[in-house]
Amino acid sequence: MPAQLSLTDITIDVVFKPIKNVHLSVHPPDGHVRISAPGKMALDTIRVYAITRLEWIRRQRRRILAQARETARDYVDRESHYVWGKRYLLKVVEIEVAPSIELRHSEAVLATRPGTSTERREAILAAWYRDQVRRATMPLIAKWEPRLGVSLDRLFVQRMKTRWGSCNPLRRSIRLNTELAKKPPECLEYIVVHELAHLLVPNHNERFHGILDASLPGWRQTRQTLNSAPLAHEAWTL
Repeated sequence: MPAQLSLTDITIDVVFKPIKNVHLSVHPPDGHVRISAPGKMALDTIRVYAITRLEWIRRQRRRILAQARETARDYVDRESHYVWGKRYLLKVVEIEVAPSIELRHSEAVLATRPGTSTERREAILAAWYRDQVRRATMPLIAKWEPRLGVSLDRLFVQRMKTRWGSCNPLRRSIRLNTELAKKPPECLEYIVVHELAHLLVPNHNERFHGILDASLPGWRQTRQTLNSAPLAHEAWTL
């Protein structure tokens, strides 16, 4: 059953689930805080945990509130879209062929059948971004698996509202956000290395940071670039 905690100026939603560990998350666009906790855990215990993470929560909320967000897209001519950090102007071509997207100089040419709806145009572009991330990720995995001494079983690419990536060490799988296709290529490589490193170390302790330091000495600057880039527009329903 859901519950709430109030810590000074922050309200935290608590959701009890059949899980073993507490999970804390801060969500765009307004810094909404949520804790998922084991079903039998006492609310007072969760409150103590939240207090110990209060400074982290505040930092995450400040970052989210300060981060720019793209305006809603209409998928019409001359609209700006980004691919690997470069700005392209959308050009819609209505033609009786299978939908496709082609980059030409400073244009992203979207070929669609006449009368294609805005929602369908958005879906075509989203699928294309997903394919771009998957294609770019495969050689990165081949590069970094032997360097890190890990082996990945499965890769998932999907739209993610709150994370650039995630890792499941038990299933030896990682998930990547399709939005990475809009960011500079080094951002994708940083996230790939970050998530592969979690196959060795599940949390963000000193050993984990040491792996990143040895693998990508400039990862902190890349992380800053990624986290300061505009986020996609979303119809948030938290």
